[in-house]
Amino acid sequence: MTVRRARLGFAFVLVLAACGSGTPAPAFAPPSCRALPATCGPTGDRPCCATGDVPGGSFRRSYDGVTLTETAASEATVSAFRLDTYLVTVGRFRAFVEAGQGTQAAPPAAGAGAHARIAGSGWDSAWNASLVAAGGLQAALACGGESWTDAAGAHESLPMNCVSWFEAFAFCAWDGGFLPTEAEWNFAAAGGDQQRVYPWSSPPSSTVIDDDHAVYCGGTCAIAPVGSRSPAGDGRWGQADLAGNVWEWNLDWMQDYAEPCVDCAAVGDGTYRIARGGGSKTPANTLLAGARSWGTPSERDSFFGFRCARPAP
Repeated sequence: MTVRRARLGFAFVLVLAACGSGTPAPAFAPPSCRALPATCGPTGDRPCCATGDVPGGSFRRSYDGVTLTETAASEATVSAFRLDTYLVTVGRFRAFVEAGQGTQAAPPAAGAGAHARIAGSGWDSAWNASLVAAGGLQAALACGGESWTDAAGAHESLPMNCVSWFEAFAFCAWDGGFLPTEAEWNFAAAGGDQQRVYPWSSPPSSTVIDDDHAVYCGGTCAIAPVGSRSPAGDGRWGQADLAGNVWEWNLDWMQDYAEPCVDCAAVGDGTYRIARGGGSKTPANTLLAGARSWGTPSERDSFFGFRCARPAP
């Protein structure tokens, strides 16, 4: 834990030195929500599996008008996709656990969870060994500050945390989706070519951030139910908590940006996996649309959560 926090602090220094809300598509029922009541959003009565269409387009990665100049930023183009409106909740992850998923006894099939436009992006059977042994997942989720509880209760609408990158990938594959690429996630957070400072910034250059917009340390410093800052904190296409609450695992390895980038992702090899968006225990600068951080894929911490992406209809 100490090592992780030290490294996160270093990542934040790098971020500072280098670097409207739409309407969600109708809710649907992937496996994680088929037996769940609608308990998400600002009033706790919206479908937790809502997903929003994100149109394709071009933008400059990590350019938010604060951490990088426009000319120093790296251009990318992404095709249309869907990005879930909410972070994966404890309740949704419970359905995954109760289905016997997420362990070495029931790993994803080879190639599962692949991004249709990115070769080599599916589950690698060599990763099976990085899942916990059968019967060990619930104990592993108790990493300190965890939102998980062994029995359903008051935490069901909190964002799921303490998950490794492998478990996040396996969940999205089981749930009919995939982890978003860093370019896709950044496109959604930046509002595409609007290049927003924060996901909610309107006008895009607005630097307004407070407890009404995000769950971060400058506000409550503690995780909150997903979508609790909607609609004030929603991104251009309706996604909630793109900034704050928990850092979100992305598909990519932490590497220098690929050039050129058309539906690109760093899937070859690396040491750290990308996490974006800042969290409840981090300051305002980590919530900027251009901020990056990372962790080892086996690492689990109360900082880490995720959401899934899905193919465009």
